Amino acid sequence: MEDDQVVPAFEPRITDLEALKVFTHPLRIRLYRVLFTSGEATASHLADQVDEAVSLVSYHLRKLAAHGFIVEAPGHDGDGRERWWKLSSEHGFNFRNSDFDDRPEGVAVLSQVTRQLLATRGERYERYLNEQESWPKEWTEAAFSSEFMPRLTAAELQEMAEDIGALMRRWSRRGNDAVAAGDTEGREHVSVQMYGFPHRG
Repeated sequence: MEDDQVVPAFEPRITDLEALKVFTHPLRIRLYRVLFTSGEATASHLADQVDEAVSLVSYHLRKLAAHGFIVEAPGHDGDGRERWWKLSSEHGFNFRNSDFDDRPEGVAVLSQVTRQLLATRGERYERYLNEQESWPKEWTEAAFSSEFMPRLTAAELQEMAEDIGALMRRWSRRGNDAVAAGDTEGREHVSVQMYGFPHRG
């Protein structure tokens, strides 16, 4: 899931406040991200990966399913013991502040979801830093962390966000097309985190 910093055009957009509220819970964000990486999983598989009880994971999966973020994965009819889940959109979802900022509750929910996303992104990067010695040198040399501080207008910041979004869509398509063609050797999931916001100091 992406927030308003960079909004890829091919992702379904969340405009319903009740649906956005689903992601105010950090465990639901974690489950969503694990499903994004794994493709398909049962509640038991996910519980092992997030270190939570199966009953709790099942509850939060039902919340995600109720708003259409995940669906039952086809092709597992022979295993009636547990449901298999997958994301309803392989590209994730996005949301815009402008869809919710006309209501006080909308502003509060946006703030909570954005903070949860920031926390989980920070945790992922910190985990990489803690584990980077276990990655091959080619990956640690390719990994990057950068900050730029251009002087822009609000309109220029929006234009830059659109440019970055187009760039990331191109690289996402390149990776997805390669995997679809069977070119999986040496490929890993890569997290690219970007923020663009005004500051005065």
